[in-house]
Amino acid sequence: MTETFLNIDAAAIDWARAQFALTAIYHWLFVPLTLGLALIMGIIETCWYRTGKEFWKEAAQFWQKLFGINFAMGVATGIILEFEFGTNWSNYSWFVGDIFGAPLAIEGIVAFFMESTFVAVMFFGWKKVSRGFHLAATWLTGIGATFSAWWILVANSWMQYPVGCTFNPDTMRNEMASFAEVALSPFAIDKFCHTVISSWIIGAIFVLAVSCWYLLKKRHTELATKSIKIGSAVGLVASLLALHTGDHSAYMVAQVQPMKLAAMEALYDGGEKQGLTAIALVNPFEQPDYASHEEAPLKIEIPYALSFLATRDINGYVPGVNDLLKDSDEKIRRGKIAISALKEYRQKDVTPERKAQLLKDIQENMPYFGYGYIKDKADLVPYIPLCFYAFRVMVGLGTLFLLFFAVMTFISWRKDVACPKLRLLHIAAIALLPLGYICSESGWLVAEFGRQPWAIQDMMPTWVGVSNIGSSSVMLTFFIFLALFTTLLAVEISILIKAIKQGPEEKK
Repeated sequence: MTETFLNIDAAAIDWARAQFALTAIYHWLFVPLTLGLALIMGIIETCWYRTGKEFWKEAAQFWQKLFGINFAMGVATGIILEFEFGTNWSNYSWFVGDIFGAPLAIEGIVAFFMESTFVAVMFFGWKKVSRGFHLAATWLTGIGATFSAWWILVANSWMQYPVGCTFNPDTMRNEMASFAEVALSPFAIDKFCHTVISSWIIGAIFVLAVSCWYLLKKRHTELATKSIKIGSAVGLVASLLALHTGDHSAYMVAQVQPMKLAAMEALYDGGEKQGLTAIALVNPFEQPDYASHEEAPLKIEIPYALSFLATRDINGYVPGVNDLLKDSDEKIRRGKIAISALKEYRQKDVTPERKAQLLKDIQENMPYFGYGYIKDKADLVPYIPLCFYAFRVMVGLGTLFLLFFAVMTFISWRKDVACPKLRLLHIAAIALLPLGYICSESGWLVAEFGRQPWAIQDMMPTWVGVSNIGSSSVMLTFFIFLALFTTLLAVEISILIKAIKQGPEEKK
């Protein structure tokens, strides 16, 4: 199998990566709104349960209708993602399926089942179950969706911080050694918290955008004003929490993925007392010549901030791209030892004494196994311009959302947010909706492009994990999925717009 890893059509690798990226990007257009609306509609229905006012029931039904439209579309893309692991990434699935498959199985069997069960009660149980039971079903739908996100993010986090596993040279598979380590890794906890909280922000932005559109049209004013109160408060709290989770996530990246941090900062040569780059003129169209030790022009930084972010010490040392490449020579050497020892270990005519020595070599060098496939050290550096600018788009827009939610919270709770004089603010709320998705997708671009070339950090480069299939088949399915997902997105937007224009059902 070690030889199979090396004999894959290069075009098939590119198309497999493109197809998975396409599916993931489209899938993530649906997921954050699902998680965000789940929280807000739970709060609104709680208001109905506590007050008994018919208005809150109608409001809950309206936002649940929009939730349902988005939920249905998200399921379709998510299922395709899981099938792609078997079709396009069979080497990856074989190598780590015992660990990676466990959280995905739990997500499908437990979380998604829970989510799907209670979503039916939520939509069809208004006249069939008690108020309390229906409220519980609404909250459990949201909890199920969040629980589902937890297991998926556990799987993704393990790819970036592989723990709790051991390699079995006899089966050529990594096997689960500690489920707790995998499920409760600090990287997974940070990623889950930051991702879910960012989804609450998307949900809040969506609620504010729809509500402000109603105010501009002078329709459903009560629904709009009260929804703005709840949405802006959720968005403000979520934005403040995102500051904390984002900071801790960056700290974890510095500990386990230092090359990603170096790419995010366009830091070519590290050192102590490093400043955090606010603005720099990094050429967006080509990889910088980091080997020449030339810093990006027009660089403005916050003194000591990067050292504190990465080490919790303003004097801390932060390695740059060149520093990490120097350290990679030893890792590549040890990776080649692991591959060579494994290849010999798999031969039939190896003596027991020699096999014992080979097993020892494999175990000692297995943490660097993936480096053995690296032919050029430059492959260890992700595309710096994309990481650099995507990170700043994410942080910049996140700061903008925080300020906007603060303003909207103050106005909606202290003033008349429906005042015609606030028309520009209403338009701004609508304009922020696409920016919310840009911010969210930028975060994922940083996370996924920043860890390249690794499918599994230090364990398996991306090109090693793909299936040995023709590039033409992957290319064909890429364009089929592109057409399918684009159609699904257009259909969802069309249905959402129709439902929004229709508004909540009028009381008969």
